[in-house]
Amino acid sequence: MKNLLLLVLSTFTLFAHSISAQDQGDRIIGIWEPSNGKARVKIEKIGTRYYGKIVWLKEPNDPETGKPKVDKNNSDANLQTVPLKGYRLLKDFNFKSGNEWDGGTIYDPENGSTYDCVITMKDNNTLDIRGFIGISAFGRTDVWKRLQTQKK
Repeated sequence: MKNLLLLVLSTFTLFAHSISAQDQGDRIIGIWEPSNGKARVKIEKIGTRYYGKIVWLKEPNDPETGKPKVDKNNSDANLQTVPLKGYRLLKDFNFKSGNEWDGGTIYDPENGSTYDCVITMKDNNTLDIRGFIGISAFGRTDVWKRLQTQKK
């Protein structure tokens, strides 16, 4: 009986720890604004990974055509007509531990490039988004501010 009780308590402790880690990772979910103020990005969880898509643009329409802005700088000609609003620019992030999400990429629609990326939560309303090539020392960091958290 004592062994059974220990097994149940061990299982519960492991389960509680995994829920706690999952909840910590979900702190990133919400609406965020990059430092340039040109867009707003909704970070959400799909399966076990985190993704971010553009949900608002300061200038939603192309000034030349009057039509919604598209991903005209994409190196893939098939994607150059995809609207930027709704475009998923953060992909495949895993919650590492503490305040870091890694293993993902960020796409920059202004130059059509995709970079490896690490996200660090500085506080509940501030993200450091570091895009890089190869190693993070060769990259740049942008600071994003939270505008809204996701309602559960």
